[in-house]
Amino acid sequence: MRIVIEKSARRLTVEGDGGETLFSCSVALGSCPTGPKEREGDGKTPEGDYFVCLKKRGKYGPSLGVSYPNEKDARKNGADEELIACIRQRAAQKQRPPWGTALGGEIYIHGGGTDSDWTAGCVALNDDDAEALYALVPLGTEIVISNGYISTRNIR
Repeated sequence: MRIVIEKSARRLTVEGDGGETLFSCSVALGSCPTGPKEREGDGKTPEGDYFVCLKKRGKYGPSLGVSYPNEKDARKNGADEELIACIRQRAAQKQRPPWGTALGGEIYIHGGGTDSDWTAGCVALNDDDAEALYALVPLGTEIVISNGYISTRNIR
């Protein structure tokens, strides 16, 4: 199972292990949705390969933590080797990466609505969709976030 988020289509799809669609819904993104997240406060939603590193209920209802930043994000955006090593170690153990850095963090898939791109970089769903996704997806589930259309034939 994996979560596929297509930013340009404003769509989230949960795929089963055979590539079949298990769930799909509309999403809203960060307030500056074009391009990948680079730093804290840029209003961008990350792009890349992540996993669900945390499940909790918070201000916007049921929330899935996205394992941003990953090692590729850290290298691309100038993180030091100590931080990169920490991110790599936590990813290997399917743990949450450090979230208090200049790269930003605390990116979630959560409720709150999809009327406009309004988050600080999170992926927002309608509240009913957030509840359904939370119930469906376990910790460690792969997340793929892309700017464009994702063909399962190109990824699997």
